[in-house]
Amino acid sequence: MRHWILTGALALAAALMLSTPALADPIPLGLHCNGQGDGVRFCQGNGTTQRVASFDGVPLDVDVTLPAASQGPGPYPTIVMLHGYGGSKNDFETLDANRNFMVDPEGSSPDVHHYNNDYFAQRGYAVLNYTTRGFGRSCGAATIPKAQLACPNGYIRLADQRYEARDTQYLLGLLADQSVAKPGAIGVTGISYGGGQSIELAYLRDRIRCTPSAEAAPSPCAGQAGGALVPWTSRKGTPLSITAAYPRWPWSDLVSALLPNGHLLDFSAPSSGRTSLDPFGVPIQSYIAGLFALGETSGTYAIPGTTDDNADLTTDNAVVNAGEPYAANPKAVQLANDIFNYHGGASLSGTPAPLLLESGWNDDLFPPIQSLRLYNNLRAADPAAPVSLQFGDVGHSRGSNKLTVNAAFNDQASGFFDAYLRGQGAPPKPGSVNTFTQTCPSSASGPPDGGPFTAASWPAVHPGVVTLRSDAAQAVSSAGGSPQTAAAFDPIASSDGCKQIAAEQSPGTAVYKLASQGFTLLGLPTVSARLAVSGASPTDTQLDARLWDVDPSGNQRLVTRGLYRPGGADVNPVVFQLHGNGYYFAARDTIKLELLGRDAPYYRASNFAFSIAVSSLQLQLPTHESPNGRQIGAPDTSSLFCAPRRARGAVHHPRRAHSRGRHGHHPLRARRRSVGGHVRHHRQRSARNLACRAPARPAVRRHPRHPHHRRGHARHAQRR
Repeated sequence: MRHWILTGALALAAALMLSTPALADPIPLGLHCNGQGDGVRFCQGNGTTQRVASFDGVPLDVDVTLPAASQGPGPYPTIVMLHGYGGSKNDFETLDANRNFMVDPEGSSPDVHHYNNDYFAQRGYAVLNYTTRGFGRSCGAATIPKAQLACPNGYIRLADQRYEARDTQYLLGLLADQSVAKPGAIGVTGISYGGGQSIELAYLRDRIRCTPSAEAAPSPCAGQAGGALVPWTSRKGTPLSITAAYPRWPWSDLVSALLPNGHLLDFSAPSSGRTSLDPFGVPIQSYIAGLFALGETSGTYAIPGTTDDNADLTTDNAVVNAGEPYAANPKAVQLANDIFNYHGGASLSGTPAPLLLESGWNDDLFPPIQSLRLYNNLRAADPAAPVSLQFGDVGHSRGSNKLTVNAAFNDQASGFFDAYLRGQGAPPKPGSVNTFTQTCPSSASGPPDGGPFTAASWPAVHPGVVTLRSDAAQAVSSAGGSPQTAAAFDPIASSDGCKQIAAEQSPGTAVYKLASQGFTLLGLPTVSARLAVSGASPTDTQLDARLWDVDPSGNQRLVTRGLYRPGGADVNPVVFQLHGNGYYFAARDTIKLELLGRDAPYYRASNFAFSIAVSSLQLQLPTHESPNGRQIGAPDTSSLFCAPRRARGAVHHPRRAHSRGRHGHHPLRARRRSVGGHVRHHRQRSARNLACRAPARPAVRRHPRHPHHRRGHARHAQRR
């Protein structure tokens, strides 16, 4: 009897198996998939008839890569890979010259080593690669006549939270509804333009931002005001959120990146979220010109006068190129406010998804402060916030992007995603820092990057400081400096971060020197000085800074640079920082700080002639090495702000002295200053108060497998 029952059950099961159709192959977003040699499935859109309509109908060129069928039917943890400005969906795909898939998880260049669709799909992820709106075959017309694209509104919106970020969210919603993307296991990553969008998506997290135009049902923004934040759900109503984000070479505040004013500091969270808006900064002219030209050739800009929703980038570019006085130009003020509000993550409220932030020491477009701003804000609110840092000689020009640092960072990021999206392994500890130093020459055949140097927090990675002080007054002129030197170190003209020229001292510059006893700069150099501006309003002037390493043979290398835009409510002494670096100053080399009134074409030269008297200068160089009782001392930010000073008022402007109150303040600006209707608080005073109470920095932890002082010196000796 039992045998009959067992036999009958087996026969019934076999019949059911024969009568039940096999599970159909997935067709994500309507794209048919082809199995590859390593088992992963590549679902490729053709960029014309197979584009995917976004939430507002703009067609997007999309590819999806799925794990091997042996890993199950899904849904899968999903990673979105967002390309850089002027790029396309192919940037992080393993394709041959004919755009055919090839098995290559290692990647064809250092920046995509273990950072591509094949690598992540092999590890069990669904990978979404698409060309952002306005570029390539997503209405960019890079390879197809515009008439064939039918894209009246598909122009570049400069990573707008309400458009580009929402495109990503909409595509993820479609994949979730198709049981391809797994809600609760969604990661985003990207480089440059994609890095900035990754930060936006991390801060939006489980929200979408509504467009300025009225939206109709079934849109979640139906009946909502433009710019409103509403819950992010798929079209079928599934709640969605970003689980983790790995932005590489990103911006967090696009105003402070493209129009820096130098008022952000790495040892304190800004007292006002709008620090970058006042004073209006100095355009990084050569980069802005290069990016705008790239958009013209590979993308589509809105036709001037045809849109009223802050997407007229051609007119915006003209406003920036016109130069000072920006504060008196309502269009310039509105432009800065719009970019801050809608084109970065720093303006968004709420707690972001866990972040692993990668920035480049020699990145003259998006320097480390872009990541440090978020890191400091998050840790000030919650010391246990899941945010970690990666700094090395990577990024935009003048970054070297060697394999050493890229392999280490990308593998750490892979573990970061595994921990948060797959529940495997442990993520980086909150606040932790992973850094490498620059080595020369910068070519791939040069010595590998120095490091890694790891620490539990950003302050802990540089426990010592080398200080240069000078009480002597020097004058900086808007006409000073060598135009040839400025042109030679324009990051658009030259990407070599190891370039050397003969040392010089040009008229109209202030120069400060200190003999090195041998140490590793690891962080952002800080300058404190008293300024007296004459010839123009302070907000129409600029103080540019370059830090050089001069070797005994008389050749100098640019180690890092920065800028400060004086403001009417600044407190003397002013404090600002350079971009930073991880760099070994050899013994007997000379540390040289050069202050100028122009560094064009990198920074746009002011429209006004001016001079700045600089006195009581202090330069602090954070070091990897601990205090040694000789040249390296203990960090003391209080000396930057709290030293005895002659005046506590605003930056001195002799031509306006009669308008100030008895304490040196402008009578209408003593308490606050407003730009475009937004209050600017006393940033320097808040930083001063914080710095005076700053605790001693803890010791650094060095990776045991990479002893810097035994093997690192040999590397640094080759840098010349």
